Amino acid sequence: MRIVIYSMLVLLIAIQYPLWLGKGGWLKVYEMEKQVELQEAKNSLLALRNAKLSGDVKDLKDGTRAIEERARVEHGLIKEGEYFVQILPTEKAPASATTKE
Repeated sequence: MRIVIYSMLVLLIAIQYPLWLGKGGWLKVYEMEKQVELQEAKNSLLALRNAKLSGDVKDLKDGTRAIEERARVEHGLIKEGEYFVQILPTEKAPASATTKE
């Protein structure tokens, strides 16, 4: 009778092994779900970036306003009759570094 019980127990363990640790087991499924979640997060960030770049491309193709803005910001270009004024922030004098007590 003991031999039957032990053999059934061994068979039960043998059947459970692929379910938990096999190629398509629960642990692998859990790991894959985590990887899918990470990839979906990356994809959503990339989709936002693509939408922004698509808008930039459309602006550059359709009008001169975006081109003019880029020329002003990136290259410092100004129109004829305009004046370039640059305001620099003033640096505050540091408090006395050495104090005698």
